[in-house]
Amino acid sequence: MLRGIGVRFGGLIALEDVSLTVPPRRIVGVIGPNGAGKTTVFNVICGFVAPHTGTLTLDGAPLRPKPHRLARRGIARTLQGVGLFAGLTLVENVMAGATASARAGFVSALLALPRSTREEARLREDAVRQLDALGIGKHADALPATLPYAIQKKAGLARALAARPRLLLLDEPAGGLGADEIDELAVLIRELPETAGTAVLLVEHHMDLVMSVCDEIVVLDFGRVVATGTPDQVRGDPAVAAAYLGTDAIPDSRPVAGDVTR
Repeated sequence: MLRGIGVRFGGLIALEDVSLTVPPRRIVGVIGPNGAGKTTVFNVICGFVAPHTGTLTLDGAPLRPKPHRLARRGIARTLQGVGLFAGLTLVENVMAGATASARAGFVSALLALPRSTREEARLREDAVRQLDALGIGKHADALPATLPYAIQKKAGLARALAARPRLLLLDEPAGGLGADEIDELAVLIRELPETAGTAVLLVEHHMDLVMSVCDEIVVLDFGRVVATGTPDQVRGDPAVAAAYLGTDAIPDSRPVAGDVTR
């Protein structure tokens, strides 16, 4: 999907010759220490940053991403925070995340423009189904601010899934969650390729989550790929340990959740 991507901000090299592939219905993680370039990878895919070198493809076709056209190309992204519309209920937020044609109908509903009652009902039914799948359907008519943060995070995921993406970008989904909530999130993410039929590209600093859900991990350091492999391969790679710790290996279990940042 990304081949030879290079990004510069003035004299700063953010990415250099970065290549990675996310196969259909697989989960690929992107990790690395602070300033490694993880967010820049996401911003390139979403069209917020134009690479100076390299190419992007989706399903074998050239990808020239524009943020407002991502859903049409089959790409959805969650945000680091919640990013929900405060004045809309959870179900309305999920309706707003549907496909491009569905969003047009939803905007018409918000503006009281002529629209199909049948279409609006279908959008709501689909949105409730997404919330139910994540175990938060009973909160469909609640406003985000009245609910715990973990439920808001799930609603953000439901909104992204409402677009029925072929590629889902998860940007630090575990941020702000407790240990039990992260464990629950890991189960949900691991099931997404099967339940939602989507590939997943995950940026996350909670190493226990990354190691438990990813089929493959790409490690960045100073904008370069220093390792690629399965979780076990990456865990034992000296280059990865050097990037994070300056040591020879990453122990199988260590409390890194709060130690590694973007």
